Amino acid sequence: MTRFVTIVPESHVALLYEDGAFARTLAPGRHELGKRLFDRVERRVDVVDLRERSVTIKGQEILTSDKVAIRVSLLVYFRVKDAAKAKHAVASYEERIYEDVQLAARRFLASRDLNAILTDRNEISDAVREDMKIAATSYGVEILRADVKDLVFPGNLREIMNQVLETERRAEAKLIEARRESEVLRMKAEAEAGAAKLRAVSAAEQARVAAEAQRERKKLELEAEREEARALAENPALLKLRELAALGEMAKSGGKFVIGLSGSQLSIARE
Repeated sequence: MTRFVTIVPESHVALLYEDGAFARTLAPGRHELGKRLFDRVERRVDVVDLRERSVTIKGQEILTSDKVAIRVSLLVYFRVKDAAKAKHAVASYEERIYEDVQLAARRFLASRDLNAILTDRNEISDAVREDMKIAATSYGVEILRADVKDLVFPGNLREIMNQVLETERRAEAKLIEARRESEVLRMKAEAEAGAAKLRAVSAAEQARVAAEAQRERKKLELEAEREEARALAENPALLKLRELAALGEMAKSGGKFVIGLSGSQLSIARE
């Protein structure tokens, strides 16, 4: 009896071929095949790794839309989704990935100028991944992501870019300093305005209190005068007493006076 035994590791599958023709896909585990007597079928298996892997697309020189030569290296992550298709559709799916990524990067970078490329390097990664999705699916591979590993410019361009970056850093530093000074001045102006407002409110309050006190004094003086007038009207003798008191004060000053009496009225005049 002919026996054919194969063991497929975890995260892998095996493609079984009988007499050179693809028979079926074997899942991870132990497989015993060909138990029949005088089984003369020639069998072989190709094991395919289904785990995530990566391939580095080394620097290739590409002209941008504004005719600047740059070299870009990409790191592409992928995994096999359909083992049979990956083995049968192309001679080597890993070599095909390498070629397709190169062409996708070339197509994208050739349509962009240098400034656009420098502005967003992630755009390169996204564009390559999207461009590769359909192509890779046709031979059983899924592109998970594509990252820019390195972006190299000509020597003189690197110097120019370094100068530009240095200038941008200085300009940014000056802008930050200007914003800081502007913020300090704004805070100082707000503080002064707040202090002036407090002083104005305080002055207004003092003026209001003083005016209120003045009105209260006048009110009290008026009330006193009214009270005095009412008392004199009700008690005429008080008026005479006041006149005598005034006469006494005038006498102290050394002047001469003429006192006249008409009925019940007393009159005093300075000579």
